[in-house]
Amino acid sequence: MSLFSLENKVAIITGSTKGIGKAIAERMAEQGAKVVVSSRNQDACDAVAAGIKAKGSEAIAVACNINYKEQLQQLVAKTREQFGKVDILVCNAALNPYFGPSQDIPDAAFDKVMHANIGSVHRLCQLVIPGMADSGGGAVIIVSSIGGLKGTENLGAYAISKAADMQIARNLAVEWGPKNVRVNCIAPGLVRTEFARALWENPEIYQATVAKYPLRRIGEPDEIAGAAVFLASEAGSFTTGQTIVIDGGGTIAG
Repeated sequence: MSLFSLENKVAIITGSTKGIGKAIAERMAEQGAKVVVSSRNQDACDAVAAGIKAKGSEAIAVACNINYKEQLQQLVAKTREQFGKVDILVCNAALNPYFGPSQDIPDAAFDKVMHANIGSVHRLCQLVIPGMADSGGGAVIIVSSIGGLKGTENLGAYAISKAADMQIARNLAVEWGPKNVRVNCIAPGLVRTEFARALWENPEIYQATVAKYPLRRIGEPDEIAGAAVFLASEAGSFTTGQTIVIDGGGTIAG
């Protein structure tokens, strides 16, 4: 069996109807995982799940707004009802309602970022990890950002939330490592997704960004998905508590 095989594994991927999350769902399905496609929109979830099933893999669609604990509970419950377990959790869904200096962010926007980007990860891990531990182990992958590794002029609250995600991974890796549950982060640089469209579609921002990237381009969703497959599979079985930076070299050269 391939080191990267996910045969007989069940994976929940939040925010998986587009961009990085969709790429992760599709690539994990290709490696044999039964995937749970999830975002706020049921129709979008249905469409992605149908595409995965059309290629011969197993998938279900469960709409979930990560801001609501009861919906997170329902997501996990429906997964267990359909597939009996959760082996892989990918916390990809996040939001950023504000772009600008921290001094001017409204309280409501700040609280919303923290509640969604940190709170939903914490709550999903509480819901899923004990079951992983009981069944012999599992893998949690949190999609963070290089924003959590450096200072930023316009993405302050978002960057704080992404730095916190890295610390969640470290804490949980220590707590649950003895039960063979591994928890890691991926920190992408600028990737061509709908979420980051305001950045890469702006010629000024795009050029200023890629000028600092040794590869002189931004990333594509599949280039993040490969790392997620690695972390979820036997290939990543000795990797935990880490943040893997995938940014075209931006953080080492910028």
